[in-house]
Amino acid sequence: MDFNEYQNAAKRTLYGNEQVLTNCALGLAGESGQVVDLVKNYTFRGRKLDRKELIHEMGDVLWYLSQIAEWADIPFEEVAKENIEELNKRYPAGFKKQD
Repeated sequence: MDFNEYQNAAKRTLYGNEQVLTNCALGLAGESGQVVDLVKNYTFRGRKLDRKELIHEMGDVLWYLSQIAEWADIPFEEVAKENIEELNKRYPAGFKKQD
């Protein structure tokens, strides 16, 4: 499945037509926080990193991102492509730690 296929499939579960952008932005923040909590609990509390739960929460983040792009009439694939182009400009030889 490519990014645009995902975006199109995901939008069938988008609810409402007013305040969609606000709802999606707030949802993105909330779901990102869930990912952060999983990592925090792993890093600082010695909990096992639950791969299945991490995938679930990352999927929720992906859904909200795709629907923000949908609202703005931006193909999700364009977001991914432009991000890679920017990373390639910023780090043409890949990321190397500076001494």
